[in-house]
Amino acid sequence: MVRKWRKQEDDLRQVKKTKQSFRGNKARWPQLEDKLEQWVVEQRAASRSVSTVTIRMKATALARDMTIDEFRGGPSWCSRFMKRRNLSIRTQTTVSQQLPKDYQEKLVTFRAYCKKKITEKKIRPEHITNMEEVPLTFDIPANRTVEKMGTSTVSVRTTGNEKSSFTVVLACQANGQKLPPMIIFKRKTLPKENFPAGVVIKASPKGWMDEEKMSEWLREIYVKRPGGFFHTAPSLLIYDSMRAHITNAVKKQVKQTNSELAVIPGGLTKELQPLDIGVNRAFKARLRAAWEQWMTEGEHTFTKTGRQRRATYATICQWIVDAWADISVSTVVKAFTKAGIISELPGNSSDTDSDNDEREPGRLDAVVAQLFNSDTEEEEFEGFVDRE
Repeated sequence: MVRKWRKQEDDLRQVKKTKQSFRGNKARWPQLEDKLEQWVVEQRAASRSVSTVTIRMKATALARDMTIDEFRGGPSWCSRFMKRRNLSIRTQTTVSQQLPKDYQEKLVTFRAYCKKKITEKKIRPEHITNMEEVPLTFDIPANRTVEKMGTSTVSVRTTGNEKSSFTVVLACQANGQKLPPMIIFKRKTLPKENFPAGVVIKASPKGWMDEEKMSEWLREIYVKRPGGFFHTAPSLLIYDSMRAHITNAVKKQVKQTNSELAVIPGGLTKELQPLDIGVNRAFKARLRAAWEQWMTEGEHTFTKTGRQRRATYATICQWIVDAWADISVSTVVKAFTKAGIISELPGNSSDTDSDNDEREPGRLDAVVAQLFNSDTEEEEFEGFVDRE
């Protein structure tokens, strides 16, 4: 045994102290498992989903190709294979956006364009604005909850409106200033409720941004921002390449406000959109906390069939106003900095404000994470132009 231990010295020194033997760790078909592991790595590199069932099916196919007749590929073998190859079942953390092949070149070009306009026009941070539409739902349930171990059924109560959506249009400036949000509800007429101050309410049959609503946002929010009414100061407006953003009428209206337009190339919002990079996550987390508190402590009404009614339009608007106001100035400024639009402003190097944003209430699930992706780009970016 001493001679055996000496031969295993390297392995023994690397093993955990609690491990008492090497029983059951050796693979019976190492070549098959090498090929299978390589296949798993290739699938995950392409962001494809891999389950234990697909692993067993692939292993069976490999065994058939390698003429391994005694291979069965059952669940217990799959578990041992995953343990040997340091694989585990994970929960999806993000819905990935496919970056274009030349994204590095587009990143450099876009940032250079913005900095050129800022320098040439002497645009101040308070006149650099980023706008984005954020799709939301009336219910924001989590797909995880605390429950007693061994419970066979785990349910999360909602009002049944987790798929009923509306749109919030957010905009912020490079100095940390936040413009009033615009909310577009999916209906033909405006709700007859008493809405809170600090928010603009719109109705649309589709509940989404179109050319008409884009024009209204420019008139009612963008032009009325501090220092923007008389168009005396040159400005820079940044948003993605959604079709409603880049129509000729909208471009002309932006030009009339003495603003330069910077359209983010398709597929690069998560790299260049300040709201996507550092603001939306904190905003959505605060909304979820408000919804969960309302579900737990709020006053509820019910239909004749016993179904709980969702929160009123006015209540939802108040949540949005409060959540938007709770985003700190330093969080917004750092988002613009991380996007490469501006350098860090003096007096914003402290992490004291942003620390609160890192400790966001709630945990974001895959459904809400998908809402964070502002991949509304429907066309490839055609380049930056100064003239129509």
